[in-house]
Amino acid sequence: MKIQFLGAAGTVTGSKTLIESKGIRILVDCGLFQGGKEIRQLNWEPLPILPSTIDFVLLTHGHLDHCGWLPLLIKQGFEGKIFCTSPTKAITRLILMDSAKIQEEEAEKANKEHYSKHIPAQPLYTVEDAEEVLPFFRVIQPDTSFDIDAEISARYFSAGHILGACSIELFIEGKRLVFSGDIGRDNDDLMFPPVKPKAADYVFLESTYGDKLHPDNDPKAELKDCINEAFEKGGNVVIPSFAVERAQAIMYLIWQLKKAGEIPDMPYIIDTPMGIKVIDIFENNREWHKLKLDECREMCAVFSMITEYEDTIAAIYDDQPKVVIAASGMITGGRVLSYLERYIVRPETTVIIVGYQAEGTRGRKLLDGEKEIKMYGKYYPVEAKIVEIEGLSAHGDQDDLLNWLSELEEKPQTIFLVHGETEALVALKEKIETRYAINCEIPYQGQTVEIN
Repeated sequence: MKIQFLGAAGTVTGSKTLIESKGIRILVDCGLFQGGKEIRQLNWEPLPILPSTIDFVLLTHGHLDHCGWLPLLIKQGFEGKIFCTSPTKAITRLILMDSAKIQEEEAEKANKEHYSKHIPAQPLYTVEDAEEVLPFFRVIQPDTSFDIDAEISARYFSAGHILGACSIELFIEGKRLVFSGDIGRDNDDLMFPPVKPKAADYVFLESTYGDKLHPDNDPKAELKDCINEAFEKGGNVVIPSFAVERAQAIMYLIWQLKKAGEIPDMPYIIDTPMGIKVIDIFENNREWHKLKLDECREMCAVFSMITEYEDTIAAIYDDQPKVVIAASGMITGGRVLSYLERYIVRPETTVIIVGYQAEGTRGRKLLDGEKEIKMYGKYYPVEAKIVEIEGLSAHGDQDDLLNWLSELEEKPQTIFLVHGETEALVALKEKIETRYAINCEIPYQGQTVEIN
């Protein structure tokens, strides 16, 4: 059996792990690379194997860095089945359609304003390409073993993190391979704690926060302070947010603060059409999260929900103090750019960063204190106050990741650490080897390992 690391090896994004056994090829996740230009360029590169030779895809969840390359996989010849949970299917559809639409719009804008080196600029894939993915999905119930092939079976079990997110047990050649996907937090406001694996011969463990502990702060109190301070200055609060789960988590905290009278009466806006559609998925999948239906509806009533772009423009040019939640979470695209074009140059503005920011993204650059930020080919001076509220991440921290391994009844032969930057990978490797005395490996991009 061969395992090849085609993405998220030595970096956080682009998750793709290929398993080859007795002529069958299985791809666990099929994500986009996100971050700086050099790493994004990998999205345009062909896989080292033909997509037509891949038989199955197992999706852990619907974030772009785990599902966003699917349109290209199919466009380049994949004809197999894509297994996932029901919420993951719904979220992946939204994510892919939104991603394709943003790419089409940005290519059109680049051609119109002549800031791309490519003539003409092309989207990585189109809305039509994204629509081609949908017939390939096969919905799987969690906690139930299912056959992939005559000698291969799998089981999904909840990973927390976002709606539908699961870790995967793959039973193949007498071995149990466990793929963590992205692990959620043990104490998330909305999501249930991740289920821990009981047995594994090999583990493929995400390491996004492998070198970090979430602070013992109260994110709700920090959010309250930011909103009140901006309101007193007559400024706007802009919260770049992932549309899935993070946007809803921020909505939840704002609703709690508003209900308690701890933040002022002013417009609270959610401007992410995808994030608004995710609320419907929350309502239709209540077994996956803690929020009750009446709570969900009461929460939504606090917000003005923007779907049309002309309403976005109206909100941007309405200078009264307001709080805006807009995608994308790493400020790599989406409507948040339109808000920041106008507001980041104003010292009374507060920009709140609430999730993981990959290397090379605008969000990471803002956290690193860059004085100028490039958007749509132009540079804007950063005069706004940049605040990070770490306690709102959907990812488990180092303690959560270590705790996820705590119920393994026997030591796996190897834990492969993926989906992390170098410092996080090295730190987590040291912690696991010290605490559990399990061998850890850090694979590199493109590496193939053999399992006998």
